[in-house]
Amino acid sequence: MANKTKKVTPLMKQYNAIKVKYPDALLLFRVGDFYETFGSDAVKASKILDIILTKRGAGSESETELAGFPHHSLNTYLPKLVKAGERVAICDQLEDPKLTKSIVKRGVTELVTPGVALNDEVLSSKTNNFLAAVYFGKTIGVAFLDVSTGEFLTAQGSAEYIGKLLQNFNPSEVLIEKQKRSIFNDTFGANFHTFYLEDWVFQDDYANETLCKHFQTKTLKGFGIEALAQGVVASGAIMHYLGETQHHKLQHITAIERILEGDYVWMDKFTIRNLELYHSTNANAVTLIDVIDHTISPMGGRLLKRWLALPLKSQEKIKARHEVVQYFLDNEVALQKTQNYIKQVGDLERLISKVATAKVNPREVVHLKNSLEAIVPIKALASNCENEDLKRIGEQIQSCELLREKIKETLNEDAPVNILKGNSIASSASEELESLRAIAFSGKDYLNKMLERESASTGITSLKIASNNVFGYYIEVRNSHKDKVPETWIRKQTLVNAERYITEELKEYESKILGAEDRILVIEQTLFSELVLWMHSYILQVQQNAQLIAQLDCLGSFAHLAQQNNYVYPEIDASFDLDIKQGRHPVIEKQLPLGESYVANDVFLDRDTQQIIMITGPNMSGKSAILRQTALIVLLAQIGSFVPAKSARIGLIDKLFTRVGASDNISMGESTFMVEMNETASILNNVSERSLVLLDEIGRGTSTYDGISIAWAISEYLHEHPSHAKTLFATHYHELNEMTETFDRIKNYNVSVKELKDNVLFLRTLVKGGSHHSFGIHVAKMAGMPPQVLHRAQQILKQLEKSHSSDELTAKVKDLDSEMQLSFFNLDDPMLEALKSDIEAIDIDTLTPVEALMKLNEIKRMLTKKKRA
Repeated sequence: MANKTKKVTPLMKQYNAIKVKYPDALLLFRVGDFYETFGSDAVKASKILDIILTKRGAGSESETELAGFPHHSLNTYLPKLVKAGERVAICDQLEDPKLTKSIVKRGVTELVTPGVALNDEVLSSKTNNFLAAVYFGKTIGVAFLDVSTGEFLTAQGSAEYIGKLLQNFNPSEVLIEKQKRSIFNDTFGANFHTFYLEDWVFQDDYANETLCKHFQTKTLKGFGIEALAQGVVASGAIMHYLGETQHHKLQHITAIERILEGDYVWMDKFTIRNLELYHSTNANAVTLIDVIDHTISPMGGRLLKRWLALPLKSQEKIKARHEVVQYFLDNEVALQKTQNYIKQVGDLERLISKVATAKVNPREVVHLKNSLEAIVPIKALASNCENEDLKRIGEQIQSCELLREKIKETLNEDAPVNILKGNSIASSASEELESLRAIAFSGKDYLNKMLERESASTGITSLKIASNNVFGYYIEVRNSHKDKVPETWIRKQTLVNAERYITEELKEYESKILGAEDRILVIEQTLFSELVLWMHSYILQVQQNAQLIAQLDCLGSFAHLAQQNNYVYPEIDASFDLDIKQGRHPVIEKQLPLGESYVANDVFLDRDTQQIIMITGPNMSGKSAILRQTALIVLLAQIGSFVPAKSARIGLIDKLFTRVGASDNISMGESTFMVEMNETASILNNVSERSLVLLDEIGRGTSTYDGISIAWAISEYLHEHPSHAKTLFATHYHELNEMTETFDRIKNYNVSVKELKDNVLFLRTLVKGGSHHSFGIHVAKMAGMPPQVLHRAQQILKQLEKSHSSDELTAKVKDLDSEMQLSFFNLDDPMLEALKSDIEAIDIDTLTPVEALMKLNEIKRMLTKKKRA
């Protein structure tokens, strides 16, 4: 028996034809007043949206899963789908069902993806929603676009640099060439939401053509990105993707900004993670941005994150920011007024982007006008102040008078969200609109006069004129007066106690009213569309205002932060010194219990006398906090903020490296020790004379002697490296205290403790001199370890301390040096001959520090083995 062909309805044929074009998207298919999903899409949607899953044609050959929601609820359900990582194709009805006898034409009007979203419920006000593209060419190119604000940035460089940018900008979606899928995952990890485009999209010529077409220019030279060949390709891929996702109204994307690596402090991805600038591995942890963000506007909040991601290296630019902060602190009234006005300013960037993409509603346009009006007094305040940079900002702010006036003349102040609700356009904006409204809304007087006239002519005093949706307008007569009804009246409806009639005059009036209402709606929609189109000429001006207000907001936020938390003006100079007096950790001090004050500490580093500080002390004593606070104070200073200290003099830092805290990457098959070595190798391979290096417990991921050997070799490398990079090295290996005897720029400090009879008190103060006791057993006791375990640990510790002194380690290192030197004068031993050949074969120029450490360890083992033999 032959299989029966599955019957498919015309609607499902249409659905299948559209779905096949968007196989990787969840298709919202408009059917009447609902958006429906079918098949696997319906199963997925029902789970994400928590809506009922039903079956269409249950029991029949065309049975399929079905889940839907009312079309007016799109803004409620769409964000949930996008936040779940879904690409959503919105398929709308392209014609009025009343005007066609066949199936309604439908088509995808928008493809919403995590990186391309304009819906307010998807977007976070103080966070950018970046779409990124990565291109692997001679070097790696990257581009970032926030379609909701129009910000478009590009860069190119090493995998390490691009990885750092990806971590900082945290894109919602990353576009990659199909064939580079595994390369991307191997290079940057699989944590990003990725989408793969055909390889031909990533072509030089196509990218140039796409970008030039958008910007309506013959060349990209005016954008300063012509040297970024890979960055241009990535940027072109983004613009191609916008077209593919049905985003064609993009007049708010007016420029591409180049991220110049040389302008900003280098921080690798490990440093950004270790310092917990934006995120923490602990879900409830407070991050730096949580503490320092006192911005008022969404634009300011987004810009502050950018400043934190890209600290400045220009002494002049940093000082300019500091001077504005100082001006605000000296002129509290100016700060208060500025912040009060900024509170009245809406999200200008996203409002004007909605204008460009034709997704703005009447209420938002009024909000835009009111925001621009709040800027006028800010412009006056800034223009007339004594600070040159504030004055410059004031002069650059655009008043947009014509724009504000046009909106005021066109729209009612209380305009609704939905243009279809009416009363958006001011009556004075159109004579026709004014006269039609007079007809539509002066009906009450007309009907009262008609009622008065008909009552007098018929003698029926209880006449009533009313209307409903079924019969329209009618005159109602009680049954007791039926005999008085004129013959010219037409009966419309019979009730129990009354009859309803219509007259020619009432019919004419009804058609006039209904015609007026329909015409009013058309005029309002037309005038609003014309206004929005006219506003396009102000996109650039509003965007410029948004950027200037964001700057003012950030600088005002810094002033407020300094005021509330007793931060000081940091001195940035061209020296190589770092001199912090009474420095504090900005995050920890805000988390202390009420009444408890943070224990402040001094830190001094330079390249000539105290290049490396070796900090010893027990666990939990505060070593890591001192390292982190030093990094955060430098970071805050170079983004233009005041700092938590009594004073701070900072020789400009160009690279900030941290290796703080254990960070396993076991999910990718790497041990704690391997991750630690990768991060440390990154530091040693990139260190410069203006670097600040912060190392915490290097070597603890391996055996004690291996760990000590590696920590010693790393410290020695940094000391002997021509850069003389300033370094803080926190360690529990007290043996490293001996390094100060051999290396003149290494100094020992410890985080002091007070030893009580059976306990230890952490004083958290950094003092000169090394610590020779770890107090680990005391910490175990504080953690509630059983007494018999603590007693046994004490016994073992005493034995170990007798057999392995730090003097022994120093002697061993010195013996190794002398043994290596003397052995080569006597090369009769075949093993030493082989060792010499092995060393001569090493290419010092290409050898990484970690490879050197491994080679040194291998040599040491060979020599030790020989000695034992």
